[in-house]
Amino acid sequence: VQLQASGGGLVQAGGSLRLSCAASGRISGINGMAWYRQAPGKQRELVASIRNSGNTYYSDSVKGRFTISRDGAKNTVYLQMNSLKPEDTAVYSCYAYRFGGGDWGRGTQVTVSS
Repeated sequence: VQLQASGGGLVQAGGSLRLSCAASGRISGINGMAWYRQAPGKQRELVASIRNSGNTYYSDSVKGRFTISRDGAKNTVYLQMNSLKPEDTAVYSCYAYRFGGGDWGRGTQVTVSS
């Protein structure tokens, strides 16, 4: 599975961005997708995930501000990020869950200025 992420950029605090992650290749084995992020000097953390069942997960730090969704027809997952804070600054990477493993996409930088 190949994952292509896009949508990162520079935004002021309080602003919004939407990240996209398009999957291609052997997508029939995907049973969910997620967004992770890693800030400088910090461990990578799970931000949000969505399973094929539709179940979603959000970390406490983004709950109520971020929304994960997917377009099955386009094999794409989105992360709508609202009310962004400087502490949301990180490299965001998408991940595809597969039975027996998973695949990472290249990250996209999100920078939130105060």
